[in-house]
Amino acid sequence: MERIQKDLRIVQSEERLKNLLGQGLAGDGAAYHSFLKELSAHLRGFFRKKLFRWSDDVEDLVQETLLAVHNQRHTYRPDQPLTAWVHAIARYKLVDLLRSKSSREAMNDPLDDELEIFASSDTDVADARRDLGKLLAGLPDRQRLPIVHVKLEGLSVMEVAQMTGMSESAVKVGVHRGLKALAAKMREDL
Repeated sequence: MERIQKDLRIVQSEERLKNLLGQGLAGDGAAYHSFLKELSAHLRGFFRKKLFRWSDDVEDLVQETLLAVHNQRHTYRPDQPLTAWVHAIARYKLVDLLRSKSSREAMNDPLDDELEIFASSDTDVADARRDLGKLLAGLPDRQRLPIVHVKLEGLSVMEVAQMTGMSESAVKVGVHRGLKALAAKMREDL
């Protein structure tokens, strides 16, 4: 019985998305907005199942997929299932992400087993804090605050969202984009 209800919800969701897309393609802006909003929720679930290790990448993948769906909407054939078409686009975006991650990971050397690489003097720690403070100061608040609270202070995403008034998704995206910006800045400085 539960399986039948789940299948029914899937069919209803498919039909609803198809109808909204059809109305949107016919010029109904509100329907197209609803289509993108409902599709983004669907895509988040799809990517979360696939990327449990890299949950910070989910929101970026959702946005990239929505943009690709928008740009390729003229290729959709109404006689075909909409979710199959969307999932094909989403899988391409996912494969692109995994390829980029694997190529970046291949360029990193593994850490040595010797613990001396972790040893540091007090001046090294002070220098690192000062340098990190300078790097963080260059970020906008929507990226800096999530990094400071989540990554440095160890607060949960939910706590930071409540503290800053940002949504949980915005906190996750802020951390992800902020870390990307910091990494790019560090590469520039090398």
